[in-house]
Amino acid sequence: MPKQYWVIGGEYQCVEFQEVLPGTARVFGPFPTYDEANQIWRERSLASRSSATTRYSIVASAPNPAKQIAA
Repeated sequence: MPKQYWVIGGEYQCVEFQEVLPGTARVFGPFPTYDEANQIWRERSLASRSSATTRYSIVASAPNPAKQIAA
C-alpha cells in the first residue's frame, strides 16, 4: 500500500493548539499525492485565515511494517 495523505485540523481551544473544540475536527482525504493534499490544505487554511485558533496540517500514512508478510 503506497503512502496516503490526509488534511486534518479544526478549531482549537487556544493558540497553543493542544485540544480541538468538540464538533470542529475535520478530516479530508485520503489523497494519493502530497500535491493533492496540499491543494486542500491551502483552501482550508485560506478559508480560516481570520481565525487565530483554527489550524490544518498534512499528515502521511504508510504501511505498517509489522503487517508486512515476508516473501
